[in-house]
Amino acid sequence: MATRIRLARHGRKKQAFYHIVVADTRSPRNGRFIEKLGTYNPNTNPATIDINFDGAVEWLLKGAQPSDTARAILSYKGVMMKKHLMAGVAKGAFNEEEAEKRFAAWMENKEGQVADKKSGLEKAAIAATKAALDAEKAKSDERATAIALKNSPMVEESTNEEVVTEETPAAVEPTTEEVVAEVTPAAVEPTTEEVVAEETPAAVEPTTEEVVSKETPAAAEAVEEQKAEENPATEEKTEEA
Repeated sequence: MATRIRLARHGRKKQAFYHIVVADTRSPRNGRFIEKLGTYNPNTNPATIDINFDGAVEWLLKGAQPSDTARAILSYKGVMMKKHLMAGVAKGAFNEEEAEKRFAAWMENKEGQVADKKSGLEKAAIAATKAALDAEKAKSDERATAIALKNSPMVEESTNEEVVTEETPAAVEPTTEEVVAEVTPAAVEPTTEEVVAEETPAAVEPTTEEVVSKETPAAAEAVEEQKAEENPATEEKTEEA
């Protein structure tokens, strides 16, 4: 029976995790399996892998073929390295002690790489958090400064003074009183009384009495005689009376 080391999917949508199992090559992905070797959770960084190391090496030595993903997981945990060293011991290339030394050196190097990766991820997360906090603090300080300047009475007074000083006298329209005060006397039309007062005496026509008073005595007598002739009856009545 051909066996295969592969992953069986579990978990909900977008939150999947996997079981590492040994199953018959003819079984479906989530069907029956022979043995469960461990679990694999890719939702964490780095991924969480829990595996039966000795059981996985034993199945590999028996001829079980891992899938591509399962091979990567087994290589990450050192299972493939252990299987390679055990195959060398079986062939007589070196003894078990040498195999153990090589495997210990490989695992130490691998653990160092994993530790470096974890520390780098932690530093990156801390730096990102600090940068976010600094940016938020800068925004808060800027907002507070803007509010303080807006509510400051000195700023309002200075703004009003600047507006007043920037206005030029030419921009202010003169009022009606200023316009009247600036008008010259020649521009004001004289009234009727002023015109009459300014006329010369020769322009005024003399009355009848003034004309009569200015006439000669002879002319006055002639006028009286003319009146007497025109009204003789009136004179006679006066005498009879």
